[in-house]
Amino acid sequence: MKKMILKNYARLIVTCGVSVKKGDIVIINAGLEQPEFVQMLVNECYKSGASKVIVEWSYLPAKRLDIKYMSQNDLGTVETFEEEKLKYRLDKNPAMIHILSDDPDGLKGIDQNKYTQAMKERLSVIKPYDDKMDNKYKWCIAAAPGQAWAKKVFPGVRTSVAVEKLWEAILYASRVIDKDGNALDPVEEWRKHNESFAGRCGILNNANLRFLVYHSSNGTDLKVGLMENGSFLGGGERTLYGEYFNPNIPSEEVFTTPLAGSAEGIVYSSMPLSWRGEIIDEFSLRFENGRVVEARAKKNESLLKQLVSMDEGAAMLGECAFVPYDSPIRESGIMFYETLFDENAACHLALGEGFTNTIRNYTDYTKEEMHKMGVNDSSVHVDFMIGNKDLCITGIREDGTELDIIKDGVWAF
Repeated sequence: MKKMILKNYARLIVTCGVSVKKGDIVIINAGLEQPEFVQMLVNECYKSGASKVIVEWSYLPAKRLDIKYMSQNDLGTVETFEEEKLKYRLDKNPAMIHILSDDPDGLKGIDQNKYTQAMKERLSVIKPYDDKMDNKYKWCIAAAPGQAWAKKVFPGVRTSVAVEKLWEAILYASRVIDKDGNALDPVEEWRKHNESFAGRCGILNNANLRFLVYHSSNGTDLKVGLMENGSFLGGGERTLYGEYFNPNIPSEEVFTTPLAGSAEGIVYSSMPLSWRGEIIDEFSLRFENGRVVEARAKKNESLLKQLVSMDEGAAMLGECAFVPYDSPIRESGIMFYETLFDENAACHLALGEGFTNTIRNYTDYTKEEMHKMGVNDSSVHVDFMIGNKDLCITGIREDGTELDIIKDGVWAF
């Protein structure tokens, strides 16, 4: 991929993703696959005024060995130096850039029960810090190709070709290049993209909706409650301190946090779910009184059941997201096996933690108060895709009238 285009991508992540300003500390989490691109990110951060840039490298094959050989107790222990890092983040409030590149099959075949129990122990320590940092910092998740990931997405071609094709797919989805591979001005493209999000969110936020009703010919028949003072978001967001950033690059979704404990019916997946190195496919979830009471899957049903039992909130919904069936990522025809991309190919729901910043005037409330309002609390947040070409989503207003939101898979307005 041309360096000029990759530099444009790095500039997009730094200036629009985390909106680095003078004096910011930035932490970049990345794998070992694309050091040259990470170097571009570091350079762009400093050019934008960052006072310090910290790169934290990870290597999934080593993590796999940890899971295999460490005891469950050791695997679940948050070491003192790890907790000190969390305290540093809480104190310094750095911007966070996460670059995804791992092999989707990198944890395939691990002892999932051992890993699940260990993660529960770790999250019991980590989550209180995460809760204190919620909405206070700028963050962005983006991607760069790893060789194994590229070969998963584009099998049958040599590795170098697969990596180049995955670069093209990532950059097109992120509005850095057009369909023909020509360079765009990604910052300008995202300015227009965010304007489009704002228009649709305005319509939804003025509709005074209380329920969402989902219907599809695949059997989906679900009714989800909404919070009285909830709102819809899409594209850029603001921290508690008013700083604007784009948390996901790419993004095609408008989303809200539903009312915890208010979901009735059944929903069927429309795409495979890649979770912890395994594929969960052709699955359904049935809800009663807001909780999953039945989880079925043709592939990896036991893993799906582990997911919904991670903690008390894992069996309830934390997000409802609208993505048109004709989104650029869907039209590309590519299955990325990475939720950042696949969730933007179809309408989706998420199990687990809800977003507190979807509460109107959320700065006026504590996290505990927002949980009482109906924001689900959990240590997990896992998106799964339900959109297809005949999915219809209808909003029910407080007075009982209806608003078509998604009709036959695409936006109704």
